[in-house]
Amino acid sequence: MTTLAAPSGRNRRVGVITCSVAAAMLGLGYASSPLYRMFCQATGFGGTTQRNEGGQAPGAVVGKIINVRFDANVSPSLPWKFEPEVKVSRVAIGAREMAFFTATNMSDHAITGTAAFNVSPENVGQYFTKIQCFCFTSQTLKPGETVRMPVVYYVDPALLKDKDARDLNEITLSYTFFRAKSGVDSGATGG
Repeated sequence: MTTLAAPSGRNRRVGVITCSVAAAMLGLGYASSPLYRMFCQATGFGGTTQRNEGGQAPGAVVGKIINVRFDANVSPSLPWKFEPEVKVSRVAIGAREMAFFTATNMSDHAITGTAAFNVSPENVGQYFTKIQCFCFTSQTLKPGETVRMPVVYYVDPALLKDKDARDLNEITLSYTFFRAKSGVDSGATGG
């Protein structure tokens, strides 16, 4: 009959280190999404726009005009019609501007949607600043309801100092509406 020996101090130490590394990796996995979001918001990475709620635009730079193209999309799971009122707008860099989008709930029940957004080219996200936007909160539309939703923004004059962006003549602001994970959806079935 053989007996098992108690684990040595070295084996115990390796076990503790392995468990610590696994716990750290799990914690990093949970923190990665919020950390990535903060990184994108701070740097404009991936076309993430800047946010300046209640802030003022710096003021127009004379003679510096850029086209802003508006793109609107809807997830196939959301029965909404969503579109910009104007597809392209010529704006003065640094000036406070406003654009409107309309959304219509094509279903027979109230639904809450949320909009994801980005700017392209991606390196310009750090210069595109939103002061007010429907994308900051979820939107609930009643059956057949159409709403007009504003976005107030400006293109930061710092764009003119960026050698990779200063010669651009067009920026695209793109939104995609998705069914919200929480909120009103009176047509949803329990499950």
